[in-house]
Amino acid sequence: MLQIKVYSDYVCPYCFLGEVVLERALKGLEDKVQVEWMPFELRPYPTPTLKPEEDYLQTTWANSVYPMARQLNVPIVLPKVSPQPYTHLAFEGYQFAKEQGLGEAYTHRLFTAFFQEEQDIGDVEVLVKLAKEIGLDEAAYRQALETRKYKAVHEKELKQAYEEAGITAVPTFFIADKQVRGLLREEDLRRLIKLELE
Repeated sequence: MLQIKVYSDYVCPYCFLGEVVLERALKGLEDKVQVEWMPFELRPYPTPTLKPEEDYLQTTWANSVYPMARQLNVPIVLPKVSPQPYTHLAFEGYQFAKEQGLGEAYTHRLFTAFFQEEQDIGDVEVLVKLAKEIGLDEAAYRQALETRKYKAVHEKELKQAYEEAGITAVPTFFIADKQVRGLLREEDLRRLIKLELE
């Protein structure tokens, strides 16, 4: 099995687009590859998060995100959630989902909830509802978040991302031990994956 690790943050639109590109690049290769999503918080608490109504996000989306999404034919909106949510609880929930074998489904659902439905993924009630939608045990998931059961695991993975993997921007893909930063075209990503498989 070829291991692919993707460092991303749930509030990063390029990470959502990266997930779509990766899924397309893996068509027909799914049984040869194992994808693991790795946490990276762009703005960890208490760093202030961005506000969608301010210039920075408005400009970035108009000049970069929307054109890229149109090219990829992916519906996406700049969520009106203001300020943008912190993602540590969502990531702690990811650890729970991963243990249940639903890490990829969870990641996909959080991306679509935020970037297509404008749901506040920093809100526990929203997270519980999304977890239930992908088939996770609602009560056990809620308890994991409320007791911060996965806080230490999440913080350990973050530390690994910052210190050992040297991640400074997301998405960053590790295809086996090859590091690829940013968003590649589907055919380029597929070529890299096939090279590693050979």
